Amino acid sequence: MRAMFVHGPGDLRLGEMPRPEPGPGEVLVRVRAVGICGSDVHTYEYGEIGGTVIRSPLVLGHELAGVVEALGPGVQGPPPGTPVAVDPSCSCGHCEFCVEGDPHICPSIRFFGNWPHHGGFREYLAHPADLVHPLPEGMSFDEGALLEPMGVALFVADLAGIRLGDRVAVLGSGPIGLLCVQMARLAGAAEVTATDVVVERLGAARRLGADMAWNAATEDVVARIVDHTGGRGVDVVIEAAGAPETVEQAMEVAKPGGTVVLVGIPAEDRVTFRASVARRKGLTIKYDRRMKHTYPRCIALAQAGRVNLKALATHHFPLERLGDALDLVIRRADGVLKAIIEV
Repeated sequence: MRAMFVHGPGDLRLGEMPRPEPGPGEVLVRVRAVGICGSDVHTYEYGEIGGTVIRSPLVLGHELAGVVEALGPGVQGPPPGTPVAVDPSCSCGHCEFCVEGDPHICPSIRFFGNWPHHGGFREYLAHPADLVHPLPEGMSFDEGALLEPMGVALFVADLAGIRLGDRVAVLGSGPIGLLCVQMARLAGAAEVTATDVVVERLGAARRLGADMAWNAATEDVVARIVDHTGGRGVDVVIEAAGAPETVEQAMEVAKPGGTVVLVGIPAEDRVTFRASVARRKGLTIKYDRRMKHTYPRCIALAQAGRVNLKALATHHFPLERLGDALDLVIRRADGVLKAIIEV
């Protein structure tokens, strides 16, 4: 079967790999749509992410949807022909952290597209049956693939503890940030402010629920937010850009006693900010590590029309043009939000 491999920084090649057979407890999925995530871009550009280096050719891609093709031994369903979203995170299920209900921080976790585990930019994959989620009738493969980043945003809202009437700032309006805007609004935020350096993304933030969207490339967004709140700051800050300046901004615009959730993955594996600001304000700082148990909730919200996933899927490419899609996302050109690879 066809698959697209990263061999090193900027080195992408179309190749072949054996079509898998589903084992006990697994289903075979024919991949139909895969979204390009910022972590895919990082791994493609640098040949590593978070200290995990590509040591052999790797298939990227973890935001995916497809169709069940076959069932492995002992598997009762979902039956062949069922459209599904695929949870790319395989935890062990029996360690201390899994048993406590935190599979997202399992030390033995196997995550698609993170070396040495191949991801979804290929035609077929075998996957645990309990980690594929049937899509409701009428839900597209694009939307199915976007359930993964939506799950991250939903978990971020959980971590942030957004209360009815809170003021929330989302720093970075890429796909994750735009989903965080929607989740903050659904969680009961009275006001949501978004920032970015790309004009098209600011427009998208307004359309998807932000009350204000300010351009960090042309104005002092810290001053704007602080002035707008009468010097108080916001209750919750979601940092979704992974840039050193946005982490610093997050500490500056949070109110005393506020919460900051760091979502963005920095280009360098390091985050710094002024300790005095965070300390004097008594900030609660949390890190997002993907999600846990959010697919059913995401599907319910999307099915009810409470979140707009379709608006994020702005560009589509065939598998053999994955390099062009990655280049577009890296340049943030042509109003791209989420590039989807159709396999």
